[in-house]
Amino acid sequence: MKPSRPRMFGGHADPVLLPWSWAVRTLTDCMHYWIATTRPDGRPHSRPVWGVTIEETVYFSTGSLAVGNLAHSPEVCVHTESATELVILEGTAEHAGDAAVLERIAVAYERKYAEPMTTATMPEFYAVRPRVAFGWLASPTFVDGGSVFHGTNTKWTF
Repeated sequence: MKPSRPRMFGGHADPVLLPWSWAVRTLTDCMHYWIATTRPDGRPHSRPVWGVTIEETVYFSTGSLAVGNLAHSPEVCVHTESATELVILEGTAEHAGDAAVLERIAVAYERKYAEPMTTATMPEFYAVRPRVAFGWLASPTFVDGGSVFHGTNTKWTF
């Protein structure tokens, strides 16, 4: 993985590249994720989902149109719910089918959401491993009508 600066607007005071460990922690602690998929006719589809992050991989389930969209094209964007501590992943979704992984998902999901889950009762989960990721800590400081990111905007390429 290679960290770099993404092309962004806003100020850059005291530039600092965020470590990937910060992004993984932010993804792990996030209660809700947003996923974006593409319908077969090219129109976008975005929905909030519950999910868990285990060892740098985001696992989510959904009953929305995203299931059909992912069958047509597995390309997906996943991002955290916060715009001030944001992580965005771009990658490919694949079915999470390994029994050991599903057991870990069930345990993590139950711990995170206090919802009972077993591998026998769980819905289908998708695994998203990033090709590229973006992250930043947005400052509450606004200059000339825009937020100053204080130089934390970071791009990771895998």
